Amino acid sequence: MVTEPNERLRVALRERGLTPQDLAHTLHVDAKTIERWIGAGRIPYPRHRYAVAEQLGVAAEDLWPGASRSAALPRPGGTSDADGSEVVGIYPHRWAVPGDLWRTLFSEASEEIGVLVYSGLFLSEDSGVHRILRTKAGQGVRIRILLGDPASEHVARRGADEGVGGAMAAKIENALVMYASLRGTEAIQFRLHDTILYNSIYRADNELLVNTHLYGFAAAQAPVLHLRATADGSMVSNYLDSFERVWADAVPLE
Repeated sequence: MVTEPNERLRVALRERGLTPQDLAHTLHVDAKTIERWIGAGRIPYPRHRYAVAEQLGVAAEDLWPGASRSAALPRPGGTSDADGSEVVGIYPHRWAVPGDLWRTLFSEASEEIGVLVYSGLFLSEDSGVHRILRTKAGQGVRIRILLGDPASEHVARRGADEGVGGAMAAKIENALVMYASLRGTEAIQFRLHDTILYNSIYRADNELLVNTHLYGFAAAQAPVLHLRATADGSMVSNYLDSFERVWADAVPLE
């Protein structure tokens, strides 16, 4: 456990004219909790680290260097990497995932980035994610993006289930337009798939954000699992195998 005061967090708050009480109010936690993060150097749960980072406009890794890889870091629900759990955190809705977490996830990839969605329109609209993908492609990271085929009967079915009809196919078309500048990058591959999508998968090496799907609800309303592979776990490997199966049957996008 870290025992030194967290001067990085103290300075970041001061530079933005915020007090620990202000941050506590935003995060809906006790102000004493914030004081412990600063004065006692306590490391927050991942959901709080990313929420603080987004609020302060900095990377979580800058405030808590190495915390995301700490083997003894406590996890929501009382689990930790030390007990072999692959679950880093659980968010009740995709919209509750801190925006900085998506960018941090992809920024830390050194070998592989993968996205399996129908449209993932929110991601295609994020210029920060675009910059990260270009940078990672230039560093030799393999990047594969799977979007639903707008003409697929499964896409149409999903649109009907969510009550948006043809808007689902239109969202995919919009995502393709938003990705236009990346589609000319040789290291970034795009394919269209025609599968029933049980989960959307966002991969950075052996770390995943898995957006579960609920019948009758938009993906943004469904829970998200933050997973990280462990030596004796199988959750991440199963999701990665699923990704590979969809990729193998998908059609390359010209």
